[in-house]
Order: sequence, then structure tokens, then C-alpha cells
Amino acid sequence: MIDPQTERFLEKLNNLGLAPDTNDTPVEARERLFRRLELIQEEKQDVSSVEDKTIEGKHGPFKVRVYRPAGIDAEAVIPVLIYFHGGGWVVGSIETVDSVCRKLCNESGACVVSVDYHLAPEYKFPRPVDDALTAAYWVYRNCSMLHIDPDKIAVGGDSAGGNLAIVVSILARDAGDLPVAFQLLFYPGVDLQPVRSANSEENGDAPILGNGALDYFRNFYLENDEDGMDWKASPIICSDLSGLPPSFMITAGNDPLHDEGMAFAQKLSEAGNDSTFINFERQIHGFMTLPREIDESKTALSIAAAELKRRMI
Repeated sequence: MIDPQTERFLEKLNNLGLAPDTNDTPVEARERLFRRLELIQEEKQDVSSVEDKTIEGKHGPFKVRVYRPAGIDAEAVIPVLIYFHGGGWVVGSIETVDSVCRKLCNESGACVVSVDYHLAPEYKFPRPVDDALTAAYWVYRNCSMLHIDPDKIAVGGDSAGGNLAIVVSILARDAGDLPVAFQLLFYPGVDLQPVRSANSEENGDAPILGNGALDYFRNFYLENDEDGMDWKASPIICSDLSGLPPSFMITAGNDPLHDEGMAFAQKLSEAGNDSTFINFERQIHGFMTLPREIDESKTALSIAAAELKRRMI
């Protein structure tokens, strides 16, 4: 079952020739995504400030975009959400999640730092992981300058970005010098092992992200199958998931990543963590970034922002 609004959106994409195409090169896929943005990006919410900053990483400089919520004093100390965009580690940018970050920022009352990490195949695994961790440490070490509370740092993201948020949380726990207080996860990809899950076969023809697209992104992100057996690519196989911050996950029913997301939420709970899981059964992968087209996207984003506020404010 698919939400009729979602079906109409998919039909519109096909009619305009803007549906994802696994025959595209990475450059062409990025261009196609930006053309879709003109169709789907809703009117930007005003926030009190937006500022782009450049961070020096192991693999060269990259940008972060810092949002502060409307109606909040510029020097007020508030929580922060470090957000990693989706796109299979191959496409996407801080521009593709701009409206999502603005909405999360305003509705939660938290600062949002959106990370423009380096993309594959130019920067394959684990380079995006390195950038994600560098960005998290940069935020923590610049809490005073950013006017954020160092004890109220959340990480989050959609799809590939959710994967990076999870990996940062585990690495931060292991290092012991980066306090992550909460994880906000939208249909994260947590299993890049060579063998497919049963759900990815069942939903292999799902719109937007089917098995062809899964292979497309996996092959560009990883050097080889062995990389997929590294927990930093497939956090669901991490041998120790205890002692992680509370998590809140939203998934979609028509998505090959649904079951692995649910299984990961279950593993978090079994390891003694506070883990909440919500599924939007009629939705597709990526629906959270479509509030202009799909009412359930607005609902999901508001639920996520309310949970971030409840946990962090």
C-alpha cells in the first residue's frame, strides 16, 4: 500500500524524467537530484541565522551550515543536532536537506549543524566517516563560539546520513571524549554486507530505492566486499552496541531498508539502550524530504522535532 499523495509524486517524477536512474554517472545523478529539488523543495522557513563555515578534514576542507532557530537570542546557549544528509554517500548535500534542517531547527528549538561531507566515488569509505567524526568534534570543541550546550549534542541523518550518525555515536562512545546525548535517525542504511537481507529482496522493486539503486550506491561507496564487513560501514554487525545514547528512528514501509532499520532498533534495545522505532507503512524511502508533496512527511518531521525537543531542551 502506498499513500495516494506519494503515488502522484512518483508519477510526476516519471513524467518529468526526474526519477532516479542507475545508468547515471555520479555526476549525472547529482545533477538529476538538484533538478528534482526545484520540484519538491518547499518554501524555506525563516530561522534566526544561517551561516556556512569551512572545516579542515583529513581529506581536505568541507562545509557545514549552522542554523539557529527563529525567536532565539543569538547568544542563548541551546542544544545542537549535527545532521548528515542522505544520498547513498554518492549524491546529496547541505542544499538537499536545507528545508528539513530549517524545520527541525525551528520546531525543536535546537541549533542544527548540517554537514557537507565528501562524497564517493571520489572519496570512498571510510572517508565520509572521517568527515562525519571530524565535524562532530569540531562542533564539540566550538561549543562556546556556537553558543551550544556541550552536554546536549545530538547526531542524526537520513539514509546514508543515518548510517554516519550511528557510526559517530559508536566511535564517540569508544573514545570517551565526545558526549553524544541523542540519535535522530530516518530510515538509516545499517547493513552493507554482500548478502542481501530478505526485506531488500521483498522490496527490491520499491520506488526511489530498489535493489538496483542499493547496488549502485554500495558499489560506488565501498572499495570491495570486505569493506561491507567492517562495522563502520555496516553498524548492525558491531559486536558491542551497549552504552549508546537514546535513539529515535523513523522508517518507511515501501523501502528495502525497512527491516534492517527495525532489526537495528531491536538490537539497540536488546543491548540495554533507550530505542524508539516508528514506521510509516505507506511511505517510500526519502519521504521525509518531501513535505511539499506528502502530508505524512510533515507529520513525521514534526514528530521527530518534538522528540528532539523533549529529549534535549
